[in-house]
Amino acid sequence: MKVAVFSCKAYDKEHLEKFNNGKHEFSYLTPHLTKLTALLASEHDAVCCFVNDQLTSDCIEILASVGIKYIVLRCAGYNNVDLDACEKQQIKVVRVPEYSPYAVAEHAVALIMDLNRNIHRAFSRVRDNYYLLDGLLGFDMHGKTIGVIGTGKIGICLIKIMQGFGCHVIAHDVHPNDKVKALGVEYKTLNELYTQSDVISLHCPLNADTHHLINDTSIGKMKKGVMIINTSRGGLVDTIAVIKGLKSGQVGYLGLDVYEEETDLFFEDFSNTVLQDDVFARLLTFSNVVITGHQAFFTREALDSISKVTLNNLTALESGDLEKACLIPLS
Repeated sequence: MKVAVFSCKAYDKEHLEKFNNGKHEFSYLTPHLTKLTALLASEHDAVCCFVNDQLTSDCIEILASVGIKYIVLRCAGYNNVDLDACEKQQIKVVRVPEYSPYAVAEHAVALIMDLNRNIHRAFSRVRDNYYLLDGLLGFDMHGKTIGVIGTGKIGICLIKIMQGFGCHVIAHDVHPNDKVKALGVEYKTLNELYTQSDVISLHCPLNADTHHLINDTSIGKMKKGVMIINTSRGGLVDTIAVIKGLKSGQVGYLGLDVYEEETDLFFEDFSNTVLQDDVFARLLTFSNVVITGHQAFFTREALDSISKVTLNNLTALESGDLEKACLIPLS
């Protein structure tokens, strides 16, 4: 299989080559896949894409015109792919449905503890030889109520970790999980979860029902000073609404690893340029906001798993053994 790998970083190449053993032929491309770069996939059988590639109908039409038969996602989410266009062009789409749920859940906990104990601020103070503790007051996690929205494998990992802290965990999911109930976690309505939680962590997919799940109305139902954590999809959070909440004190802490307008921002080096996103710039002014650049997945174990599943998907597609491929249903 000849594969054009878009949005490629050095670590992507390293981990794909680690397990490929010369079986597939990769062209490693640094640009994002968009309708403007799709022609780079000419003379390939498949494209391999990541979260910030933009597989719109126009892009997919171009891919089909140059003979692309497969879209191979090296991520779990696929809200950036026009599946209707893929069906029309008879392009099969596969993904990595899971890699390391521990990686994402543990990163969510890192954001929680950083915000709670003001680690980011304390680090800066000590480097400046400033050791006063004023403004660094945290709280015991033990006994606090953690609301987990989305109880797939990542959500379950987070639940177990927070229970280890002695937290009371409640959850919401449109598809309740018996494994979660077995942990003694009670499912709640969204309104109940909003009103009862000290910390809310998002682990659900982005779709029409969950877009801007965190908005003016939902924030208004939350406890004053609530902590909101998002390591899932940027579009789950209405950024303007959460900024209002931060200014009023309704939102006491915000931890983000994703951002709804991250496509042209994350995974790139803009250190010598002026930040053009005024909303993102406003977020950076709050001392009770911690943002990481979509790195929750970024562990050795996760990258190994992503590469293995991606290569298995390619081999299954090449051999026609579709039962072994992680296909995304197109209809």
